[in-house]
Formats: sequence, structure tokens, C-alpha cells
Amino acid sequence: MAASTVRHKRHLDTPAAATYGRAMGNRLSKIYTRTGDEGTTGLGDGSRVPKDALRVEAYGTVDEANSAIGVILGGDNVPEAVRNCLTEVQHDLFELGGELCIPGHSAITQDFIDRLEHDLDGFNADLPRLKEFILPGGGPAAAACHLARTIVRRAERVSATLASEEAVRPEVLRYLNRLSDLLFVMARVLARAESGEEVLWNRDR
Repeated sequence: MAASTVRHKRHLDTPAAATYGRAMGNRLSKIYTRTGDEGTTGLGDGSRVPKDALRVEAYGTVDEANSAIGVILGGDNVPEAVRNCLTEVQHDLFELGGELCIPGHSAITQDFIDRLEHDLDGFNADLPRLKEFILPGGGPAAAACHLARTIVRRAERVSATLASEEAVRPEVLRYLNRLSDLLFVMARVLARAESGEEVLWNRDR
């Protein structure tokens, strides 16, 4: 069994998480339930909240970020090291979304953040020092990576707003912050792999 699967099962080993798992099983076996037709949705602990609740917006934006990373991985010219890292990140984001979906549940640990920082340092080591701002671009995968980065930033902002009203563990915010930094560096790596250069901002155009 893969390490990410083991980790995911371990974090689902709580009563609230078990409820979330059963709910997900029901959703996967029946695509529509009609339970949200009146503008509410179920959290992982079984409670129901409005669909525009901050908590729903937070884990929904995390899901959006995960989907954007999937667009990057759908490309043909993604270096293997980037592909492996982002695949692991997708698993992380599923767990992070689950934590946000289950009030009081813990999934993201400092180990997740340490791994991101290690990967970030590794990818950044061979890049030239930036002297100018860069534009989002450089190739399809690099542009998609910049888009994913901005969605992660939005997920971080929404989660920070949620944290001002409800309990959100600091590890969630730290993970999203490091991930946006990692995606910026990866966009630089991808631009070089695709076109050989980055698109610099021309302030004197």
C-alpha cells in the first residue's frame, strides 16, 4: 500500500472522519442526492450549513486548486521530479480539504510542511536569482502552474478569514502558504523546460 494511502487511512481513523468517509461513500455510489436543493450542504461531521458558508468556500477552493494542479499534470512536458512532487501534493490537498470539511479534525502535520520546504529548496537551488518580476506564462504547463498558485493563494485567504471566525489549525494555513511558494518556483522550472526562458515584466514597455 502506498505511503500516502496509509497516511490518509490513519487520519480518517476518528469518529468524525469515519462519518465523512461514509458520506463520501454514499456520494460516490449515488451521484445526485437532492439533499442540497434548498441551498445547504453536509459537512464531514454530518452537520448542514449554507452552501456559501466560509468553511464550504475554503474546502471548495482547495478542491479548485487541486483540479488546477491536475491540469498541470495533464501536460506531456512535465519533468518527472515535478510530476512526482505535484502528485503527492494532490494527495495532501485531498487530506487538507477533508480537515476543513470536518470541524475539529486534524490531518495536516508539520511533516507535510517540512516536505514542501525541502522540495521548494531543491527546485529553487538551480534557478537563477530573479532580478525582475515575471509574467504568468512561459508555456502551457508553466502558465497552468501560475494559475494554480493564485488559486492556492485564494484558498489561503479564505481559510484565514475562516480562522478568524472558527477553529482552523495553523498547519493548514502554513501548508497553503508554502504550497503557493512552491508553485511559483515550479512555474519557473516549467517555463525553462518548455520554452527555455521566463517572461519578464517590462516596466519600460
